[in-house]
Amino acid sequence: MNELDMLQEILELKRKRKAIILAHNYQRDEVQDLADFTGDSLELSRTASAIECEVIVFCGVNFMAESAAILSPTKTVVLPEVEACCPMADMIQVERPRQMRAAFPGYAVQPSLVFPVEFSLKDLKKRYPGVPVVSYVNTTAEVKAHSDICCTSANVVKVVESLPGDEVICVPDRNLAMWAQKNTQKKVIAWDGFCHVHDRVRKEDALKAKNEHPGALLMAHPECRMEVLEVADHVTSTSGMLRFAKNSPHTEFIVGTELGLMHRLRKDNPEKIFYPLRKDMICPNMKKTTLKSVYLALKELKTIVSVPEEIRIPAKRALDRMLAI
Repeated sequence: MNELDMLQEILELKRKRKAIILAHNYQRDEVQDLADFTGDSLELSRTASAIECEVIVFCGVNFMAESAAILSPTKTVVLPEVEACCPMADMIQVERPRQMRAAFPGYAVQPSLVFPVEFSLKDLKKRYPGVPVVSYVNTTAEVKAHSDICCTSANVVKVVESLPGDEVICVPDRNLAMWAQKNTQKKVIAWDGFCHVHDRVRKEDALKAKNEHPGALLMAHPECRMEVLEVADHVTSTSGMLRFAKNSPHTEFIVGTELGLMHRLRKDNPEKIFYPLRKDMICPNMKKTTLKSVYLALKELKTIVSVPEEIRIPAKRALDRMLAI
């Protein structure tokens, strides 16, 4: 089947299934173009929950489909690629976390960052009794369910500031936690997880990019290391980058996040120029989803993602607390 025929089949299956297609900002260009909605993970899940449909095809990674299932329990949520996971989300578990492993090509895990299997979120909560837990949306539904509140990369500081007491626990991204620490007087207790796409960037990469493109503003995602954030012109989420680039009078930007966002940035701002901070800022898990993946997902409804009620309800409570502020 050629691409044109496949696209026609997808549209017919979408109509038949009463489905919508969501694509994260890091997906392949052609998948983004096919989608009904593109955006960040929570934004997409909230959008889907408000739309009348029976099937949600979430082109992203597993925790994103879980979030959609949490907010839309009566709808069928399908993840086109069953092996599309998030290594950072896998770095923390409630009971018995896996050891961090090189689950992505070309990247070696530092031995000092490997947690022993007996260390878990429950252990951390016992070590700091009564300290509220803030879980990034980039976590499993189970971790969300054992947290007090969720946060996004855009609102982490606001969420931390909203909580009582002088200490908070932030999981799983150490870089996002350190960004919060820089912007609050509270003590932030961080888990030692990270996103391999953002964490690989160093200060010298940022300075090199700024030197090569002196007229460009550097936008950096808060999953980057603090040394990178400190030299960035603007620190924000993917949705924040889209808004900043659109509203800024500047015409050149260095993009400090996964390269998939470049497609949307260029599409929304054809008169502006965008440069990657590093050309290897690619998440292989985000690129697993293809047009064929979407076609088979709609045809077979095979990889259905659901969340048990005993996990979904407290996980939704943590999300709702965030949305309330």
